[in-house]
Amino acid sequence: MKPPAEPDTGAPAVCVCLTVLTKRADFVRASHALRQGTPGIHLQARERAQGEAAGMRVGFTCSKKVGNAVARNRAKRRLREVARQVLPEQGRDGWDYVLVGRHDVTASLPFDALVADLRRALRKVHV
Repeated sequence: MKPPAEPDTGAPAVCVCLTVLTKRADFVRASHALRQGTPGIHLQARERAQGEAAGMRVGFTCSKKVGNAVARNRAKRRLREVARQVLPEQGRDGWDYVLVGRHDVTASLPFDALVADLRRALRKVHV
């Protein structure tokens, strides 16, 4: 018997996996480096020292100002997806990026606007 055909979801066949920041020290170092705010996202970026770590790393955070746990998790899910789409194209190796969710905006802004915000912030950081 033949297996059923998988439906075409429109998702890319290749998943670009980003290395995620997990240590508080990495988040703190990024918070003291370059910052760029947009209506939907606040971006913190820093170029790592030579030999510190390989590749591009990204972290996500939302404070309690964003809302309750449901709102914060929704905002972080959206930030992760925006990062998956934009950072492989415009991010740089040897950099740490932290995407910070904004109160009432990150969870409700149209997705295309979030993508445009991250692209704009990256252009300004890398000038």
